[in-house]
Amino acid sequence: MSRAERIEAVGYDPAAVALEPVETCNLCGSRHLIEVARRDRYGYPSALAVCARCGLGLLSPRPTAGAYAAFYRDVYRPLVSAYHGRHIDADTVQEEQRGYAAQLHDFLDNVLSAEPASVLDVGGSTGVVAAAFARDGVRPTVLDPAPDELAVAQAAGMEVVEGFAEDFEPGERRWELILLCQTIDHLLDVNATLHAIRGLLAPGGYAFVDVLDVSWVLARQGAIEGAYKVDHPYYLTRTTALGFFARAGLEVVGERMADDGHWGFVLAAAQEREPDWEALERGAHAFLADVWRRRAEAR
Repeated sequence: MSRAERIEAVGYDPAAVALEPVETCNLCGSRHLIEVARRDRYGYPSALAVCARCGLGLLSPRPTAGAYAAFYRDVYRPLVSAYHGRHIDADTVQEEQRGYAAQLHDFLDNVLSAEPASVLDVGGSTGVVAAAFARDGVRPTVLDPAPDELAVAQAAGMEVVEGFAEDFEPGERRWELILLCQTIDHLLDVNATLHAIRGLLAPGGYAFVDVLDVSWVLARQGAIEGAYKVDHPYYLTRTTALGFFARAGLEVVGERMADDGHWGFVLAAAQEREPDWEALERGAHAFLADVWRRRAEAR
């Protein structure tokens, strides 16, 4: 069975789900959004736009929050399995995450001054990454919209919360380490979530966020159609990530580049500030030029 046939067999119909337009950039607020593609890597009709002012990529229209909740519950893992041609579920994903978790723990151990006494993993899936930071007296909290994956995390001893980061209301609780691992492009509001993370940090606490650089994916795939998918509402680069952090009052204190195109950032609380808009605009123009160049060369 071909990849296209496997994807069709999943039975997901993008035309049947509720959609909403995205009319302004989540980073800079500009309405100057340039459509660059209309069909994603799965072959689904899905429009990708790039902000001409800062270079943030985004889907518009995109599924609503309710449609995404149903997508992650019923479609996400079968669809990714069909795309890769191998079974991926809440059990198999744990093996893939163990190596990532060990590397992340080693990296943060070299950057942070002490082991965190409290850990929140936003979009933490089955809790494998959070578990790498568990120890006596430390029971990490996992926040994720997928109940099947949270059940695995709970069985492993994690505290679990079902839902999206944007809707999380923890009251007065604060955490010394907040993880947002390979999740930021799944968010419906990156700006609001990063501001929320800033507010959830305990005094002297840190956050870790990694970002799949869409310019790296474009170079690897060779065409923009292979670089985006319905399950990612947003597409960041290192430059746009730094812009988001500045606006949220987060300062980079450590950084790494992984082999799979993810930039990882260790962040501390700082004053909110304006990004380097000129650098962002230059990056936007360079990214758009790369998209058009690759498209012209493919003809």
